[in-house]
Amino acid sequence: MGVGTESPQTFETKGALEGQNQESKSEENSKASAFKSLGFLDRYLALWILLAMIVGVLLGNFVEGIERTLHRGKFVGVSLPIAIGLLIMMYPILCKVQYEVLHHAFSKRELWIQIAFSIFVNWIVAPFLMLGLAWAFLPDKSELRNGLILVGLGRCIAMVLIWNGLAAGDSNYCAILVVINSILQIALFAPLAVLFINVIGDADELKISYSTVATNVAVFLGIPLGAAVITRFFIRHFAGPSKYEIFMKWLSPWSLIGLLYTILILFASQGRQVIHQIVSVVRVAAPLTVYFIVIFVATLAVTHRLGFGYKLSVTQSFTAASNNFELAIAVAVATFGPDSDQALASTVGPLIEVPVLIGLVYLVRFIGKRWKWKD
Repeated sequence: MGVGTESPQTFETKGALEGQNQESKSEENSKASAFKSLGFLDRYLALWILLAMIVGVLLGNFVEGIERTLHRGKFVGVSLPIAIGLLIMMYPILCKVQYEVLHHAFSKRELWIQIAFSIFVNWIVAPFLMLGLAWAFLPDKSELRNGLILVGLGRCIAMVLIWNGLAAGDSNYCAILVVINSILQIALFAPLAVLFINVIGDADELKISYSTVATNVAVFLGIPLGAAVITRFFIRHFAGPSKYEIFMKWLSPWSLIGLLYTILILFASQGRQVIHQIVSVVRVAAPLTVYFIVIFVATLAVTHRLGFGYKLSVTQSFTAASNNFELAIAVAVATFGPDSDQALASTVGPLIEVPVLIGLVYLVRFIGKRWKWKD
């Protein structure tokens, strides 16, 4: 064979390699575009949350009487400014779920296997892991421990959509898990909280009220979920899907605005405690960091071993690792008070979750590229 000539087999092999390279590049581009498609608020979320925390702490320490002002009005036992923030934060996220097509997805047997796996990890493995870590790291601090337990019981239904989008997971499957976890939280959060805190916890510890927890779950999850379903069907039916997309472009940023507002208010009301109890903050941060990393890596390894595709594995892992700290904060504040160590522990949740999970986004994208993990 002369120089400059190639056999048909060589062309065929070359073509196959070029095809694989193009496919690999398209997957990488889709993952990169998932990050680039995020808005300005989403892309620098960790920075905004850090700034909201700093401003909140400064307000709490230097503005006289701000704590009394923030705690004047109450809504189901929660400070009215915090309650408003929680509702604003949850509503836009739940409006994104495509409720009208869920029945098609539920007709597939493969989906039920995925859902069963997710329920097992989210409602058995993850809560008990957090329970074990809380006792291991905080055996002498029952108040902080119970705040962590509440965080572990809150399965994520909001921020997980952001993490999943950043990592190029399966958005439709993630939306399905959001709906399922929303319903399961309404049914399971209160009894599990009573079991973990009243039964397994210290006998002399302040007992958590089932009715208080159930009321907070119903209000801060049930109200935005019901409102989101009604909004989606009403606007899409009477104005059309295109109008709804316009509505969502206007509504979507309010979820993060509500999150930042809520964090600012929480840290303003807890500003003095955060400064004077920095050791407690660090002690709570340690088990939280371990929890997020362990549950994420373990779920990712198991799903890869089971042969799940990249997108489904990413969605399963972020759903398991993310937590509904909004609900945990609401329950802790309503049950133990805004100045309690339980509320402080739950407030530390987003402080640790955001930077750790952003790091895990980059980790899983690197793993997907390194392993050539396809769907």
